[in-house]
Amino acid sequence: MVRRAAGGGPAERAGVRGARRPEVRLPDLEPWGALELEPDGDYDGLEFRELDLAGQDGMGARFMDCALTGCVVDGTALGRARVLDSVLTGLRGVGTQLAEASFRDVELADARLGGTQMHGAVLERVVIRGGKIDYLNLREARLKDVVFESCVLVEPDFAGARLERVEFTDCALRGADFGGATLKDVDLRGAAPLEVARGLDRLSGAVISTGQLLDLAPALAAGLGIRVEG
Repeated sequence: MVRRAAGGGPAERAGVRGARRPEVRLPDLEPWGALELEPDGDYDGLEFRELDLAGQDGMGARFMDCALTGCVVDGTALGRARVLDSVLTGLRGVGTQLAEASFRDVELADARLGGTQMHGAVLERVVIRGGKIDYLNLREARLKDVVFESCVLVEPDFAGARLERVEFTDCALRGADFGGATLKDVDLRGAAPLEVARGLDRLSGAVISTGQLLDLAPALAAGLGIRVEG
């Protein structure tokens, strides 16, 4: 069962519509007893704890009111999966396939992931808290009411994505690609550092701090063809 928190946080007080965060309250869970995930599988009210799911095929699967804790997801195929009202903690793996997956009312905590493929995915009311994610592919994805909190994102790819009510709070954002992205009510003030490798011209619809503006000034000037001397 999920109850959603009301808005009114720092972002809204600054004139940016803040993200609505999920509040996930899981029911009593039963341990998952099968050996492998199944394509189009239906998983409801289950706990996946300290399992090696590497290389398994759960394409199109549905996870509802589930907890995945300390699982290995190297190369796990979860494209077009639906993850609803669930908590994912301590996931680790490289090359996890989540293209066109849907996440709604989900908390992802302390992940250690690399090369996660989430192009075309849909994220709504999602909190990504703690951990480190390298080379996250969110091309053409749709993010609404998403919070990146106290995590490290190395070269995330938001090219062509649509971000609405997205917050970066105490979050390192290194080498981000916003090329072709559309931003609305995106709060980047909590990103330190804020490094944009591509797509500075797409930051309309975002709010940054004065310090961040100074840090980005050389790249902004270069993009506008302005030569700064002296």
